[in-house]
This record gives sequence, structure tokens and C-alpha cells, in this order.
Amino acid sequence: MQVLLWRYFAIFTVLIVVVVSLVCFGILGSAYSGQARERIIAIGNGLSAFVDGKSSHLMGEIGGEMNRYAFTEGVDIFLVGTDGQAFIYTTEPSDDWDEIFDELSETVDGWTENRAVVYSSASMMNYVSCVTFNANQSYLFVRYPMYIMSESVRSMQIYIIVIAAVAIIVAFIISYMLARRISRPIRNISETAMRMAKGDYGVQFASAEFEEIAQLSESLNYAKDEIKKSDDFQKELLANVSHDLRTPLTMIKAYASMVKEISGDDPGKRNKHLQVIIDESDRLTGLVNDILNASKVSAGLSELNKKVFNLTDFIYGIMNKFDYLQETAGYKFYVDIDPNLYTLADEEKIYQVIYNLVSNAVNYTGADKCVYVSLKDCPEQSRIKFAVRDTGKGISDEEKEHIWDRYYRSKDAHARPVKGTGLGLNIVKIILQAHNFNFGVNSKEGEGSTFYVDFPEVSSTPDN
Repeated sequence: MQVLLWRYFAIFTVLIVVVVSLVCFGILGSAYSGQARERIIAIGNGLSAFVDGKSSHLMGEIGGEMNRYAFTEGVDIFLVGTDGQAFIYTTEPSDDWDEIFDELSETVDGWTENRAVVYSSASMMNYVSCVTFNANQSYLFVRYPMYIMSESVRSMQIYIIVIAAVAIIVAFIISYMLARRISRPIRNISETAMRMAKGDYGVQFASAEFEEIAQLSESLNYAKDEIKKSDDFQKELLANVSHDLRTPLTMIKAYASMVKEISGDDPGKRNKHLQVIIDESDRLTGLVNDILNASKVSAGLSELNKKVFNLTDFIYGIMNKFDYLQETAGYKFYVDIDPNLYTLADEEKIYQVIYNLVSNAVNYTGADKCVYVSLKDCPEQSRIKFAVRDTGKGISDEEKEHIWDRYYRSKDAHARPVKGTGLGLNIVKIILQAHNFNFGVNSKEGEGSTFYVDFPEVSSTPDN
């Protein structure tokens, strides 16, 4: 990346310098040529107006004016007749004067009063005007050596070339430094990502002065934290599941051996031992189902099958399944449910939600083993509020952020009849988010927790 950035910066800079240099070359040549043309016309027009109509007795005055222009402007000036004879001049006519005059006569192509012509020849800019001197037709001939302009243009072009070369060298250096400056944080991010990929979650993606790279670093740090959290949760799940699976498997094996070796001929003992095997098998099935349900729901493998159903009867039906806890473990369920409340949802998945919330309350309630379940109509808001409250130790503000995460289980020790996998509340979260239902938890440490869900209230016979 560093090489590519340097190459692109360098090429871009070279193109700019080359284009600017070429433009300057063209502008300099045309600008100097245009200025020379304008200047020689101004000189010629001024002298023509001064000379035209004068007689020979003013030759000294005319010569003085011509010499003044020649000295200040660097031009050669001639006042010649139509036959080529030079009357007044600022410099001696050269050996090739005849050729010069022939070119002049050809260019002018006949004397015409007050006519002026400008033309270039042999590195000279020439101005010719038709004037009357001493009552005779004459030419005022002004020559400006173009080599002076050419030398100036060449000097400027050399300066431009030198400046362009220096600019390109400086641009290459700056491009290289800038490319390194941009690529260094990206290279650091890449190296850090490789360390993270090998399982080192203690790495930190360094920020950078470039906003986009800084945002990328923040995103990667967030992703790293989430991956670490997920990895920790999975490790905790493996530990929890290993423990929770080992217990029923051990019980099943032990009681199967007892049936085989001890109680096989005793119907009473045999039935008792077989019931333990059945209960532990059911417990094992529940653990496996939790894991499968979480994976299935989170992967979106099952679509919602919404329908209108009686939520009141539905909740009563679920609560009946916890009667065995009242009879065998001394739990107390206080149920406060309004009659004949209907909602629109996926009945099968809402069953998982209610069952998991009540089971969670059972697992985490206090020593009094009390669980409070309510279902209340809120007609002013067109909703039904379901709530389940336990009397346990409550949830800290720190834990509230994680209780809905997969594999998470409270680190506090709680006495409860069934050990969970840490998937129940995650299943609740996924299902309720799919329904777009409002849900949450209210809890303070030492005061228990209340989990709630807001169901939409509908008529028992909705319009089709």
C-alpha cells in the first residue's frame, strides 16, 4: 500500500508539474512575441507621426528622435526612399541590405499613404510604414532583434525546467513521507489484527490522526471486545454445559445400574429408579433443546407464524406446568392475570419467552421461593403488560448490559432447582426483537428483579 500511495502521489505531482511547465512554455513564447509586436507598433506609429511631412532641413531633429528610440528600446531604425536609399538611420545598413529591402518591398507591395505593415523574418520583428519625407515617398523601417526576446524566453524556460525538476524531487520526497504516514497506522492495524486472530485479545488498535483510520480503529476495538466477550461466554458455556450435562448423564448411568443390579425384581424400587432416569433424561433433553433453540432462533431458520390467541388462557396454561415445583420444592407462585386478553404473535415462540422468563425467576428468586406473575390490560395504550418478578438479590447496573447476551449467567451463586445454560434470556431477546415488542428488566440490588414484555392488544375476532 505504501508503494502504491507513493506511486500515485508521485505520478499525480509529475503530471501537474509537466502540464504547468508546458503551459508556461507556451505562454512565455506567445506573451513575449505579443509584447514585442505591440511595442514595435507603438514605436513605429510614434516615429511615423513625427517624420511624416517633414523636410530634409529637419534631418538632425529626426535623427535625434530616432536615436533616442534606438537607445531606449534597442531597435534599429531606417528612413529610406522607395529605391532603397537610406536617408537617416541609427545603424549602418548591413551588407545584405539589398535583400532586406527587397523583402520589405515585397511585403509592402506598393507604397500607400499612411500604410503600416508588421512582419517577422530571420529572427527580427519588422515594422514598415509609408511616410512622406522631403515631399517624397519614403519608408520608415524599424527592426527589433528577436534574439533578445528569445534569450529572455530561453532563460525563463531554463528557470522553469530547473524549478520543475526541483518540484518533482521535492514531490517524490513528500509523497514518500506522506505515503508512509498514511500507511503506517494501517500497517499497525493489520499487525494488531493478526495478533488478535491468533487469540490475543489483549491487543489495542491504536488511533491515528486521520479521522477515517481513527474510526476504523475504534470499530476494530469494539469488534475485538465483542469477540473476546463472545469467546469468554462460549468458554463459560462449555464449562456450564459440561457440568449440567455430566450430572444427568451420571444419574442416568447410576440408576440404570441400580435397576439392573438391585431393584430389577422389586417393582416399587424399580419404578422409582426408572422415574429418576426419566426425569434426568427430560432434564438432559431440555438442556439440548435450549442450545438448539438459541441457534435456530438467532440464525433465523424459523419464520414467525403470527395469529390471534387468548393470552390470558395461554399464561395460565404455562403456569400450570410449574405446579410440580409448588408440590415438590415449596415454591409459591402469585398470579394476577386480567381475563380475556388477546394478542397477535407467534404462539409457539411466545411460549418460549414466557416459559424462559418464569424459569429464570424460579432460578434466581430469594429464599422465600416466591415468584409473582402478572398480566395487565393497558387500554389507553392498546397494549397488554406481562411481568414476572422474583425476590432474589437483584441485578447490578453492570450486569444489566449483559443478561440478554448469549451464554451469560449471573456470577452470583443462587439456589435453584434447575441449572441453566445461559441461553434462556438470549432466546427471549431474539424472539421479542423479531416481533418488535417492547421488553426489559427493572431491578435494584437486594430488591429482586422484574422482567416485562408489552404485547399488542387486539380484538378476539380481528377484521380480515
